[in-house]
Amino acid sequence: MEAVQNREMWPLDGRERRAVLGALASGSYRITRGDSPARAERKIETAWQSAETRLIAEIVALQAERQRIVHEAATANASKKSSGWW
Repeated sequence: MEAVQNREMWPLDGRERRAVLGALASGSYRITRGDSPARAERKIETAWQSAETRLIAEIVALQAERQRIVHEAATANASKKSSGWW
């Protein structure tokens, strides 16, 4: 998560990486022609925001799965204790 906020490329998937690099290329082309790179800047920012949203969703899903597994293990452990020979 911190890597995306620091605008590092390694946590991006292929689609997000292509979007960022494409926007960088089009923005630099616009600058060399003397035009405004505002549209390319918006595209880059949108790509980073979508990457951050994707990572947040993945983290939430992993935390929910971890909680489910812990709950199942606790339930199984409690049922083992309650089914003793006493």
